[in-house]
Amino acid sequence: MIISAIFAIVAGLSACNGNDSEIGYAPAEEISLSQKVFQVDTARQTLNVRVKTSHEFSVYTSSSWLTLNPVSSIDRDTTLTITVDKNKGDARQGVVVVWAGGSRDSILISQAAGVEDIKAPIAGYKLVWNDEFEGSALGSDWTYGIQPAGWVNNEKQNYVNDNDVSKVSGGSLKINLIKNADGSYKSARVYAKRNSGWKYGYMEARIKLPKGKGTWPAFWMMPVNFKSWPADGEIDIMEHVGYNQDNIVSTIHCTKYNNTGTAIESANRMVVGATSEYHLYGMEWTSEQMTFYVDNVALLTYKNDGTGIDAWPFDNAFYIIFNLAYGGSWGGLQGVDDSALPATMEIDYVRVFQK
Repeated sequence: MIISAIFAIVAGLSACNGNDSEIGYAPAEEISLSQKVFQVDTARQTLNVRVKTSHEFSVYTSSSWLTLNPVSSIDRDTTLTITVDKNKGDARQGVVVVWAGGSRDSILISQAAGVEDIKAPIAGYKLVWNDEFEGSALGSDWTYGIQPAGWVNNEKQNYVNDNDVSKVSGGSLKINLIKNADGSYKSARVYAKRNSGWKYGYMEARIKLPKGKGTWPAFWMMPVNFKSWPADGEIDIMEHVGYNQDNIVSTIHCTKYNNTGTAIESANRMVVGATSEYHLYGMEWTSEQMTFYVDNVALLTYKNDGTGIDAWPFDNAFYIIFNLAYGGSWGGLQGVDDSALPATMEIDYVRVFQK
C-alpha cells in the first residue's frame, strides 16, 4: 500500500510538470454591458445598465456614494440599477465591477463637482456647520448616547449604537425605533458637536416624523457644560408625540419656566403632513431672545427678561440632539401601539448659521 501511494504521488507530480496545454481550464465567462462609461452631473440620480452573462454574476463597488441593485443575480439577462448620491464636494469617480465566474468587467462613473450655495434663511447670517447626510455613515462630529430603558422620562427604548437604529443613506439620516424579538425596544439618540456646540445662531433641520402612538421624536439642544436641569437650560426646537399626530411643539426649559404650561415657554401648531413629508424646523437664538419656526413661520418667541439666570441660562454653548423615544411620561400618555413599529424619524439635513 505504501509503494502504491508513493507511485500515485510521483504520477501526480509528473502530470503537474507536463505541458500546460494538456490541463483543462474553465473557459472565461461572457459579460455584456449595455454601457460602461457614464458622465453625470451633481444631482442624485439612477443609472440603468443591462447585464448579460453566461453565468450568474455579482457586482460590487468601493464607492460609498454608489448604491447597487441587485448585488447578485442568477438571471443572466437583467438590469443593474446604480443610484448615484448627490454630490456637494469635489468631482469624483467610481467603479462598479461585474463579476461572473472567472471573468470581470467594469463600469466607470464620473460625477461633476457639486457646488451648492446654502443661503441663510435670515439676512446677516452665514453657514458655519452643516450635515447633508450624503454619505453612508455619521461623521466624526456625531456621538451616540447609550442609555438603558427607563433612563429618562420612563421611556421604553434602549438607546444603542448599531446599524439597525441609525442609517445614513439616500441623502438622509434615518433614526429607527425597533421592537426586538425579546419584547424590548431600541432606538438612537445622537449628538452633534457635543464638546463644543454653538452659542447663538440659527439652527434648522428638515425632518419627516414617524407615525404611531407612543413615538416621541425630538430635535433639541442641551448645554455643553451641563451641571443640573433645568437650571442650565434646555431648548426644544421641535417635539412631536404620536397620539397627537401632526401637532408640533416648541418649548424652553429653565428654573423659572419648566413645564408650567404658559404661553411664554411653549407653543404648538398643527402641521398637516408632518409624518408623511418633510417640514422645516428652526430656531433663531440671540442674547435677547429665541424665536422658533415651522416652515419659516414663527411659532414661539421667548425673550430674555433681564432678571438673570433663572429665566435666561442661554448665554452658553449648546449642542444639537436628535432622538426617537417610545412611551414615557409624555409620549406614552395615551399608551403605545407596537403595530406601528418599526418607526422612523428621517432627517434630510441639519444646518447652523451665525452672524
